[in-house]
Amino acid sequence: MTVISYPIPAYSNVPIEPQFYKPRRFEISNIIKGLTTLVTATDDLDYTIGQLVRLIIPPTFGIRQLNEQLAYVISIPLSTQVILDIDSRYMDSFKNSTATTRPQILGVGDINTGYVNDNGQNRATTNGDTQINIQGSFINISPQ
Repeated sequence: MTVISYPIPAYSNVPIEPQFYKPRRFEISNIIKGLTTLVTATDDLDYTIGQLVRLIIPPTFGIRQLNEQLAYVISIPLSTQVILDIDSRYMDSFKNSTATTRPQILGVGDINTGYVNDNGQNRATTNGDTQINIQGSFINISPQ
């Protein structure tokens, strides 16, 4: 058995990769304006209600008023859609574009609320498993 008694240099550690965390970054395929804003992504989203997200909208896609906006997810109507708490009724319309830089939605913050019991953040889920994360928090899903 080998015992390492010295620090391991940073260059030998596995780099942190954004695809190994959820919630992740997703490309936006459509935005529907309204009192609340409906965002449709190209893939299934892994956001939860209460999740804080940021929108990145390149100029060629219109609706530039949403660029760099932070919002909370207030509803998830479909696996590829989220409704955000942004009033976008008087903003420009979303336009499809062939630009290589695509519009994105990304999780940027944890929600700091949730059920916390005497055992910390552990709580039983409906299938009997124990969930150790507050809904909406970032989770490391790196391969082992």
